[in-house]
Amino acid sequence: MHFRIFTGVKLKMAIKKKETQIEIAKISTGTLKMHILGTSPLIMHRFAFKAWQELLFPSGRKNAAERAESLKHDPLNEFREAIYRNRDPSRPSAVHIPAGSFSGAMASAALDIPGASKSQIMRLCTVSSQQIDLYGIPRMGMDMVRSSDMAKTPDVRTRPYFPEWACEIEVQYVSSLIREGQVANLMAAAGSIIGIGDWRPQKGGAFGKFVVVEADDPDYLRIVKECARKPQLAAIDNPIAYNVETEELFAWFNNEVGRREKVVPSSKVKASAEKLPGAVVAARKNAKGKANGKHAS
Repeated sequence: MHFRIFTGVKLKMAIKKKETQIEIAKISTGTLKMHILGTSPLIMHRFAFKAWQELLFPSGRKNAAERAESLKHDPLNEFREAIYRNRDPSRPSAVHIPAGSFSGAMASAALDIPGASKSQIMRLCTVSSQQIDLYGIPRMGMDMVRSSDMAKTPDVRTRPYFPEWACEIEVQYVSSLIREGQVANLMAAAGSIIGIGDWRPQKGGAFGKFVVVEADDPDYLRIVKECARKPQLAAIDNPIAYNVETEELFAWFNNEVGRREKVVPSSKVKASAEKLPGAVVAARKNAKGKANGKHAS
């Protein structure tokens, strides 16, 4: 058997590489200013500062004597701590709303609207407002709730209710991929089927619903004018009960505190009706009339 060996043979292979050119179009952005008007009461629930402290520096378990001497609830203090307060005295409102509330509502609304996804809307639309001032007078509401433990332990929760509320927000969107009208329609859908705050439609409730209105809407202008910083501070210091049940329960609590000779940490601010702003005086008269059965609930 013979083998023939070939040497010096060069095999040349011409490999043609297909060149592809990537073109990235310029992305244009736009800003849309929206005026929000609440159509159902807003329930605000800020994480309690006491809970922050316990997470940062736990105080440890109390013994039986310490539990007997301490109060489980301080409704007035819980009401105040559940409000997102504006610490800057130059702001026109004493209350604000986290921008994530409206961003999350828009993204969640996209789940029920064909043609968009939640993640896509979160990329294309962002609430750019660094500070969202909320206009509206808070009232104190006490509700029976169920805890999230295995036994679903009942408890009483005190939160601020805003029967009337309004605010102004700015939404930044990618105008080359989504139109201004689509952003407005998405926010309107979020106000109808998602809402913001506790017990909103997304969670099976009916609170925190809103609509997008024009800047000259009479109800919007009235709330912004009458329910700004001064009446809000007065209502926080000396709150009005949201309903008759809250008024009766809070009165019973105060009577029991005196009868059992307990000390409530919250400060009790006594303000005369003559010194209160007109919006607060009117709200008090309305609440008192409802409690006496003069107005239909």
